Amino acid sequence: MLGLRADVRERVKRLELPFNRYGVDPFGVSREHLRQIMTGAAWLYRHYFRVQAHGLDNVPARGRAMLIGNHSGGVALDAAMVITSLLVDKDPPRLAHGMAEKFLAHTPFVAEWSTRCGQFTGLPEHAVRLLEDERLVLAFPEGANGTAKLFHERHSLVKFGTGFMRLALETKSPIVPFAFLGGGEAIPTVYNSRALGRLLGAPYVPLTPYGAALPLPVRLDVLYGAPMRFSGDGSEDDDVIAGYVERVKARIAELIEVGKELRGGQRTREQAVAALRSSSSPDGSAGEARP
Repeated sequence: MLGLRADVRERVKRLELPFNRYGVDPFGVSREHLRQIMTGAAWLYRHYFRVQAHGLDNVPARGRAMLIGNHSGGVALDAAMVITSLLVDKDPPRLAHGMAEKFLAHTPFVAEWSTRCGQFTGLPEHAVRLLEDERLVLAFPEGANGTAKLFHERHSLVKFGTGFMRLALETKSPIVPFAFLGGGEAIPTVYNSRALGRLLGAPYVPLTPYGAALPLPVRLDVLYGAPMRFSGDGSEDDDVIAGYVERVKARIAELIEVGKELRGGQRTREQAVAALRSSSSPDGSAGEARP
């Protein structure tokens, strides 16, 4: 654990963020809060879930981008492991800013720590400010309906919201699609209790065959695809935006299939990484990660 703590400390130190002398950046992100939270997250990432991140080179080393992926698991396990992968496995390390559900902003303790670690309520103005400051923004267009998937639905995709696409166009940000696999096995949800959710101020509470949604030590995988770039300024007609969104959704579905084959042994890691490199935008230009 001491070695892990030292590694996380060094990784946080290497983040290319404008921390002031108190270790706080202009968005309120705290270097010390990051060290504490990410040490625990890194232990889960390395030793409990044994996460394997594929295609990390597809995430730009610097500059703005939107990370768009599928929800998998009844809680924010997917977001936590994606954020951790970019901090502990990407070189140089980057901090992804997640767009969290609004109810978290009213949850004691969680709200403050989320903000101090760079995770903000999913409001358009927050995303625009972060992207214009050349940050990574992490979003799940399936929203709460995505985390509500039951075990047998774990590899499916529900309806995507379109707001992320208008933000990407408005801010001229590439979209990095990703697939997250294993969350449905780690938290095998069989029922979502909305009654319990109301008591806790959440949309619902996932229940598993063993009761509470405590994650099992199941291997998790995250696969990052090549960046996708779309033409426009965000003022396009709804049908144009919907068409763009469907292309991103289709690419994520492809990445999920690659991940399933990787986890099932039908693909090697090298074959999977090769499949992640190919992607194209609607105007035909190939997506490439740029330093």
